[in-house]
Amino acid sequence: MRDAVLVTGAAGFVGGHLLEALATHDPARRVVAWRRPHGAGRGPRAARADRTPPTIVWQDVDLLDRADVHHRISEVAPTHVYHCAGIADVGGSWNNVVTTLETNVLGTEHVLDALSQECPTARMLLPGSALVYQPSDVAIAEDHPIGPVSPYGVSKLAQEMLARSYPNGPALVLTRSFTHIGPGQDPSYAISSFAHQIARIEAGQAEPIIRVGFLDSRRDLMDVRDTVKAYCGLMDSGGPGTVYNVCSGRGQKINDVLVALIDLARVPISVELDPSRLRSNDPALVLGDHSRITRDVGWEPQITLADTLRDLLHYWRRTVT
Repeated sequence: MRDAVLVTGAAGFVGGHLLEALATHDPARRVVAWRRPHGAGRGPRAARADRTPPTIVWQDVDLLDRADVHHRISEVAPTHVYHCAGIADVGGSWNNVVTTLETNVLGTEHVLDALSQECPTARMLLPGSALVYQPSDVAIAEDHPIGPVSPYGVSKLAQEMLARSYPNGPALVLTRSFTHIGPGQDPSYAISSFAHQIARIEAGQAEPIIRVGFLDSRRDLMDVRDTVKAYCGLMDSGGPGTVYNVCSGRGQKINDVLVALIDLARVPISVELDPSRLRSNDPALVLGDHSRITRDVGWEPQITLADTLRDLLHYWRRTVT
């Protein structure tokens, strides 16, 4: 039987880039792309669905509808599943605890249950989060102690633990992905927000002030296009049941990233603190060690931060005008 790849959350930030990577990685493979029905969760990248390769088939599926998930899995009969669907808003998870847990855990359970019954030999990549780890002042490897400090982190840990314990489930490859940024990211995320604000200022749509939260934290920032290449490599040759950090291995101070973006701006811009953007429990450092994935898969990040920031700002310049 011909391989069939299923991508859940395909209209999202990571999902959209993953579709592009899959089209390059194996253009002959049949790909089915799931997105939420009724337009929910369709961000800026969703508009590109009409330009995706003809081998990609779009379906509207509600992951919280168990019967629909089972029916669709039975129809698609996927041999490979990238489960990218879910809520990824860390700060917002404090105000949406139930929805975050329901979407990330119950939605995953429905996919796992359907695969275990309909396609038990499938291989599934489950992108997790570095925010399942305890905060640390050094680079984090996969054996670092677990200890999420946000509802989002709890939901991702629960998702991972559920997948590991699921009876007769698919062969799993698990990631704990660090911060990824790039073209198409929602402006609710800090780096994309900076670029979005700059583009609006340049277009005369906003006053020349960028409103920011805490800028002294350091984050492991990686281009989303490197992230999805890691996912493709892990699907091909990652160890079953093994957890992999997907990260750059470099800590970037958020203030330095902002300065780099402002240096790319076409007009003078000042910075102003916005108290609503502050998080009281924000870790000072989130930094990863990608030795395991480099050893097992041969993957390393390739795109420089400077190129990522340039492409992100260019994306918003095209979008806001």
